[in-house]
Amino acid sequence: MNKVITFGEVMMRLATERHLRFSQARSFHAMYGGGEFNVAISLSNYGIKSEFVTKLPDNDLGNCVIMELNKRKVGTNHIIYGGERLGLYFLETGAGTRGSKVVYDRAHSSMATIKKGEINWREVFKDANWFHWSGITPAISRDSADICLEAIKLASEMGLTISCDLNYRSKLWKYGKEPKDIMPELLKYSHVILGDLDTAFFMLGKEKTNPNYEITDSLPKLYNQLYDYCPHLQTVATTLRYSVSASHQKIGGLLFHNNTLYTADLREVTPVVDRVGSGDAFMGALIYGLLKEGKNLQKALDIATAACCLKHTITGDYNLITLEEIETFIAGNTSGKVSR
Repeated sequence: MNKVITFGEVMMRLATERHLRFSQARSFHAMYGGGEFNVAISLSNYGIKSEFVTKLPDNDLGNCVIMELNKRKVGTNHIIYGGERLGLYFLETGAGTRGSKVVYDRAHSSMATIKKGEINWREVFKDANWFHWSGITPAISRDSADICLEAIKLASEMGLTISCDLNYRSKLWKYGKEPKDIMPELLKYSHVILGDLDTAFFMLGKEKTNPNYEITDSLPKLYNQLYDYCPHLQTVATTLRYSVSASHQKIGGLLFHNNTLYTADLREVTPVVDRVGSGDAFMGALIYGLLKEGKNLQKALDIATAACCLKHTITGDYNLITLEEIETFIAGNTSGKVSR
């Protein structure tokens, strides 16, 4: 049986309602979210056993996170408690030509204080076959970067498949280190990487030898460069996003494996209800596709792209789209008619 472990920070999300600006808001819609948290919920929603590992404050807000995970059938057995607070982020949802805006309030959160040795990773991984992390976790603090490496090394030793969503967040790298100082050591163990080529080379501190990466013929050469820096790498995926406006997106995807490039056609997504978490929706569905579709990598990519598109219709950080809805979307039925 497949079991996926995800590791990262969960935050309370406080969003303005009805596209109000922060200065107009008199109340905020509260829910929970975070990259690896969102991936775990997606996988559970698709019937894959998943467990989320993090550090939470021992208070009512920490307990609310546990209840949310339990409601979504995500395992919480290895969550630890400590620290003073749950991280927050405030979201002003854009519309039309006005983009969305995020303000973080996560300094000194419980997850930022996590230390090596606090989590028994051997126990966490004993019945798992996949470990997922993202570039957000090592950006939070040096301690969270250190424990992320601790987890990755043991997952590699124990033979788990390791995936990473690069998830570069410029507002988070504030503890005196840049991605190029931390990420290369973490990424060299990963088998699956999600992210665009610019971000990948930036985080690795490397230069692309061919700057014309938009030319289809050059993409395999550029993807192959990543294999030189990441010796365990098997699959690279990229979400293609073209923002017409905050309310209108065009979404597609690329996947590179065994020197073969797979593509998913661009789909129009309008109107956008909530863009946040759409990359996590792609990642969760990609893991599902790779686990369930085996060598059918085109189908895995199509599933991931469809999940990303459909997440734009769901309010909140995590995706609640079903596999049936994904298959309907892939088949071309995007009319949105009432199902009776």
